[in-house]
Amino acid sequence: MFESAELGRKIDQAAYDKELPALREALLEAQFELQQQGRFPVIILINGVEGAGKGETVKLLNEWMDPRLIQVSTFDVQTDEELARPPAWRFWRQLPPKGRIGIFFGNWYSQMIQGRIHGHFKDAVLDQAIDGALALEQMLCDEGALIFKFWFHLSKKQMKTRLKELQDDPQRAWRLSPLDWQQSKTYDKFVRHGERVLRRSSRDFAPWYVVEGSDECYRSLTVGRILLDGLQAALKAKSRPAAQPHVAPMVASLDNRILLDSLDLTQSLDKDAYKDMLAVEQARLAMLMRDKRMRRHALVAVFEGNDAAGKGGAIRRVAAALDPRQYRIVPIAAPTEEERAQPYLWRFWRHIPARGKFTVFDRSWYGRVLVERVEGFCQPSDWLRVYGEINDFEEQLSNAGVVLVKFWLAIDQDEQFKRFKEREQIAFKRFKITEEDWRNRDKWDAYCDAVGDMVDRTSTSIAPWTLVEANDKRFARVKVLRTINDALEKAFASD
Repeated sequence: MFESAELGRKIDQAAYDKELPALREALLEAQFELQQQGRFPVIILINGVEGAGKGETVKLLNEWMDPRLIQVSTFDVQTDEELARPPAWRFWRQLPPKGRIGIFFGNWYSQMIQGRIHGHFKDAVLDQAIDGALALEQMLCDEGALIFKFWFHLSKKQMKTRLKELQDDPQRAWRLSPLDWQQSKTYDKFVRHGERVLRRSSRDFAPWYVVEGSDECYRSLTVGRILLDGLQAALKAKSRPAAQPHVAPMVASLDNRILLDSLDLTQSLDKDAYKDMLAVEQARLAMLMRDKRMRRHALVAVFEGNDAAGKGGAIRRVAAALDPRQYRIVPIAAPTEEERAQPYLWRFWRHIPARGKFTVFDRSWYGRVLVERVEGFCQPSDWLRVYGEINDFEEQLSNAGVVLVKFWLAIDQDEQFKRFKEREQIAFKRFKITEEDWRNRDKWDAYCDAVGDMVDRTSTSIAPWTLVEANDKRFARVKVLRTINDALEKAFASD
């Protein structure tokens, strides 16, 4: 796979100087158009052999283009903040917004290759990591990102020669690091495992480019041409080709019965029983959150439901059991301009709590398969692929020790109408009712279908949905608290 990158190809300085001005001008024009269109971000992954010119090439790109629109991120040893969260969190935080370029050193491929070299895991685990990287890249590309993956290569002999030259040059010796010398000893393993990564992760939506790194002029022009060609092609294509998705429900039904029809919404609690049960479950939650085993976990609770189903009241009863320093409530509304400039899941990834902490999402990432689906804010191809992306996202959370509980609070149409009218009559609740709430009632059946699909496609063993019968608010609040407590105890028991 690397044979063509060991031929010793060169470009003389005169030819380089002749071509460079036109290349720089074209790259600047493409970068300016990228910013003006603001349709997609560009992500550049930098990998390869030490001493092959990775840093020098990125330095040149910043000189050739406007560095104010380029964000360079280096992922070295994980910080304590990063170690307290799922591994992908550190990468999601650094994604460039639409119209910008992000360059990632030490990215997800660097970490998996180094882990395999040092024997931290076998090929089977490496292949799982590659599949996870491909799923991330596929999702980013589906959201519009343009991804370039560069592998800078040197032969073993060329690498040793390059390191010796740097060592003997006082002005450049500072570039050498312990990793450079370490890789000179593990070169054969590095290249072998690197080839496995490239072979299994080069796809049409995010291909690898192997760049021979022995000659600076050849290397620089090669990278510049690839970036220019890719940018110009993406800018010229005004839209992605439309997918032709299947839109039938996951579970076919011939009798028009839906999942929510199976709930017994008549369940209720009288006032005295409610007060006793609420106190017991709140005390139980307070103790579980202070348990030392909580240091190995984070807690995330997702609240979805019909309008006026009582999500706010349930959240308040959960929060009342805890010290405010232990939890954070994240209300999700229409995305801001900053959030629209990022992939869909970005605004949720940045709120994932550290171990020992608790985050409540008042509405969540399920908005795309609920309100955005029903209201037509996205195409069927977009909300259909999100089911798989959400399952991958929640699996990453679970693998990192996050206890994830998801609630759908369900009420019937009569109860909703009653609560809407009450809100209109009570001054301090009037702000809760809007024209949009009344309009949504006209789409009740469409929302029920969307909820059924959502639960069928995303209720998994690692992140099951809990359907809460919420016609009686007391019953719903106790069930929510009890479900959270049971999930924490189950997680602690499995440690």
